[in-house]
Amino acid sequence: MSAGSVRDAAIVGFGMTEMSLVAGQSALELAVIAAERAVADAGVTLADVDGLLVGSSQGVRPDRLGVGFAAQGGFDDLRLLEHVEIKGATTVAMIQRARYAVASGEARTVMCVFADAPLIAGKGSGSLYAQSGGSSGSRGLERASGVLGSVPTYALLAQRWLHVTGGDPADLCAVATTARSWSVHNPAAVIRTPLDAEGYYASPMIADPLRRLDSARPVNGAVAVIVTADPGVGDGVRVTVRGTGRDHPVRHRRAGGESWFGGGRLCVDAALAQAGMSRADLDVVELYDPFSIVSLILLDEYDLTGGAPVGAFVRDGHTGPGGSLPVNTGGGQLSGFYLQGMTPLAEAVVQLRGAGEGRQVAGATTALVGGIGGRIDHHAAMILERAA
Repeated sequence: MSAGSVRDAAIVGFGMTEMSLVAGQSALELAVIAAERAVADAGVTLADVDGLLVGSSQGVRPDRLGVGFAAQGGFDDLRLLEHVEIKGATTVAMIQRARYAVASGEARTVMCVFADAPLIAGKGSGSLYAQSGGSSGSRGLERASGVLGSVPTYALLAQRWLHVTGGDPADLCAVATTARSWSVHNPAAVIRTPLDAEGYYASPMIADPLRRLDSARPVNGAVAVIVTADPGVGDGVRVTVRGTGRDHPVRHRRAGGESWFGGGRLCVDAALAQAGMSRADLDVVELYDPFSIVSLILLDEYDLTGGAPVGAFVRDGHTGPGGSLPVNTGGGQLSGFYLQGMTPLAEAVVQLRGAGEGRQVAGATTALVGGIGGRIDHHAAMILERAA
C-alpha cells in the first residue's frame, strides 16, 4: 500500500506500563511490556511494525534502552531503526521523525518507545540525575561550587525569571496545587493525595525558590505509541499529528547577555501554522514540567494566556479542572509521573481518545504537546487532533 501524506500520519496504538516508585523491572523489560500493549491496542503484531524509534533518559548506563531493543524486543526486518536523544524534546522529535518516515514510504508502521528505570535499590531517587552535566567546562565549575544536578540550576533559572517578569513564588505554589487537582483523578498518577497551599509551603525548600513539591518525581516505567499514515493499520481511535515545530536556541550563558529564555514561541507558531490552527483552537495543553517554574515559563513563551500575567492566569484557575485552558490534565510530571517527554504525549492521547475518566476534558479534540530539553535549551511542539 502506498504511503500517505504528512497530514495523514496518526497515532493508532498506545501502550503504557504501570508507573513505579520502587526499584523493580529494568528499562528493557518495561519497554517490552509497553510495546506489547501498543500493538495489541492497535490490533497489529510486532511483525507489522517496520520502523522503531527508541528514546531513553540521559546518561550512559548499562541498562539504558538503545537500538539493541529491536532484537531484545522481538522485532524483525525493520526498515527504520534509530535511537533519538534530545533530552525532554526527544518524544516530539521521535513522532516528527516517524511522521515523515510513514509519509515518504520509508516505513509503513513505526513504533516510538521510551523507557526508563532510574530507581535503583539502595540509592536515592535522584542519584542518577545528580550526575547530569558532566564535570568539565562551566558545568564542572558549577559542580565544584556545590551545584549538583538539575534542582539548583533550575532554581537559578527560576530566580532570574521571577525577577525579570515580576512574578512571585506564590505562582509556583499555584502550579503545584493545580497539577495535583488533576492527578487526584488519574489512576496512573503516582501522587494522588490532595494538595493545598498549606501543604505546599510545608514542603521543604531544596534550592530557593524551589521546594520538594516543585520537582518531578522519578519513576520506573515505559510508554510506546504506533504511528502510521496507512488507513488500513489500526482499528481504534486515530489521533492525527497535524503539525510539529522545533527550535534549538544554542545557549551561551556568559556574563553580559541573557540566555535563559526564548525559542518556545517559534516552535509553537511553526506547529500551529503547519496544522492550520491558532491558539484559540486548542482544547488541552500538555507541557513538559520537570519543575513548576517550567510550566510558568512555557505558558508565557508559548503565548497561551491571552496577554494575562502568567502567575495570575494559573492562580485564577484557568489551567485547572473546568478552566479555560486545561493544562497537564493528568497531573503532569509534578504529580502524575516523570517519564520525560512521553508524559505529556501519553496524556494528550488519553484526552483525545476520550479516555480520561474523572479528569476528562469534555469535548477535547485538539491538543498541544510541548517538550523541552536541558535548561530549556531545546524546544519541541506538536499539534494533535482526534480524527473525525
